[in-house]
Amino acid sequence: MAGRVFSGRRTSRDGIGGDTSEAGASIIVSPYAAVMSIEGRPMPPHFDDEQRLETLADRLVDSYYADPRTQHLDSTFLPNRQKAIEAVDLLRMLLFPGFFEQERLTSANIGPLTRNRVRQIRDLLYDQARQSLRHAANCDVRGVSGDQTQREACERCDEQAAHIVDAFLERLPETRRLLALDVQAAFEGDPAAVHTDEVIFCYPGLTAVFVYRIAHEFYRMGVPLLARLMSEYAHSTTGIEIHPGAKIGESFFIDHGAGVVIGETTVIGNRVKIYQGVTLGALSTKGGQAWRGRKRHPTIEDDVTIYGGAIILGGDTIIGRGSTIGGSVFLTSSVPPHHTVGMKPPELRLQARPQKAVERDEALRRQSPAGAAE
Repeated sequence: MAGRVFSGRRTSRDGIGGDTSEAGASIIVSPYAAVMSIEGRPMPPHFDDEQRLETLADRLVDSYYADPRTQHLDSTFLPNRQKAIEAVDLLRMLLFPGFFEQERLTSANIGPLTRNRVRQIRDLLYDQARQSLRHAANCDVRGVSGDQTQREACERCDEQAAHIVDAFLERLPETRRLLALDVQAAFEGDPAAVHTDEVIFCYPGLTAVFVYRIAHEFYRMGVPLLARLMSEYAHSTTGIEIHPGAKIGESFFIDHGAGVVIGETTVIGNRVKIYQGVTLGALSTKGGQAWRGRKRHPTIEDDVTIYGGAIILGGDTIIGRGSTIGGSVFLTSSVPPHHTVGMKPPELRLQARPQKAVERDEALRRQSPAGAAE
């Protein structure tokens, strides 16, 4: 591509024009000089093609209108994911005071700080709850400002949101009680834990259960979209997926946690302990939306332990009280109380390596730098 010709001004290396010492001189400037990368290096010339970019933008806009499922235009009613995450983080500081704040909490400042934090959380949650409810009701006043019925529906959404957030805040002391039991269950269930503080600071299982406890409140009060925003935030940070619709009892402990899946209609009793990779899932979802509202996931009764990699499926599957499910077990049927379910151990085969192979490997090891240094 030929260079461009400018007269009277010289383009410096960073693309900013500067006066030349020879007025009227013609200077050939690289076509790459007008567009520079962050590092100051020239970009390919097609990056400076505004027409190409405008054409691409028009194609994208056309695709928005062609498939409305993947856009949300002309509506103010949609919860804000970052605001929901902010509320979760503030709730963690409120429910575990002194652990996650940047400032030091003392008996002298805990009162004023807590009152301010409660107000901040209330305002955040109210806005996100009302947006979620309005989204569900599809009440966009801006689009139907002359429709009194739609306007009244939106006002009811706002009133409902205020009632829900008030009820949620009133439940926070009870939520703290449940979380304290979860913390204690994790400490008592893991000999590697040296203190309950370590559980609160470090255990991803507790983080996932904490978010579940608050998300479940919004789910049961009819704000499932906000609840899912919260629970999927925990999923993305811990690798543990707990649907906010699940019903989980007291003193619940997820050890290690990565890969755990707990489905929407799962029911879990008290003092249940599960390990990494456990799935409490649906037997089949081929029916899709036809299965909505039906019990699709198992019931786990009190005092059950489920070891890593176990898969338990089906809404009719019940794991009886006090039972233990071994690792990598696949279950689609119920287990009576106080039973142990395990896989038959695989047959192990031990075979000595040929002596010549052992001698060859030893000779190679001695020839290596590490072996020679020994």
